[in-house]
Amino acid sequence: MKDHQVEVRVRYSETDQMGVVYHGNYIPYFEIGRVEWLRNKGVSYKVMEENGIALPIVSMNINYKKSARYDDLLTVHTRFKSQTSVKIEFDCAIYNEAQELLTTAEFVLVFVSLKTGRPVAPPDYILELLKTID
Repeated sequence: MKDHQVEVRVRYSETDQMGVVYHGNYIPYFEIGRVEWLRNKGVSYKVMEENGIALPIVSMNINYKKSARYDDLLTVHTRFKSQTSVKIEFDCAIYNEAQELLTTAEFVLVFVSLKTGRPVAPPDYILELLKTID
């Protein structure tokens, strides 16, 4: 399955004086979505790093449609888009409880060796996982 959803509650510290989520705080919401997408597929980001592989963002594009507010329950949708020799791409969206689209994003991440700091091919278990996604 290409899609995964996870809920996140907006905390007070993530908002400005008007109770609106500060734009930079959407990036951690999307990170939660990507990490949970992997976990849902049986891949632990922590174990991946323990095995010498990191997955940093090299490109992101975020479009803000509507504001999230303090105490909103948000649903982060994460969808696998594609994978190349060293990159993986995701499309993401955040909805509020009324199912209103708040934010969309596209992320490109690169598999990197923690030893060399250079891009590397994904581990075999990631490649096998990606083959099973319909």
